[in-house]
Amino acid sequence: MNFTFIPDSNRQPAAIEPATFQVRQIWQQLDNDRVDVSHLIDRTYGYHSVRELRWHLADRFSSPVRSLSLSRI
Repeated sequence: MNFTFIPDSNRQPAAIEPATFQVRQIWQQLDNDRVDVSHLIDRTYGYHSVRELRWHLADRFSSPVRSLSLSRI
């Protein structure tokens, strides 16, 4: 499974969680189509790494982590 995401750059000041990011939008690549799956994750959650987001997607889609690829725009 291939995913592409845009991190949210309109976050509040980093005083509370300086090393986190939120996901503005995320797509799954299916053959030649990109399917928006943003509604399937909590976009207000502060991810600490792309690795954590990848684990979250694996759990959400009931897939092994190794079967997912994730890229950032």
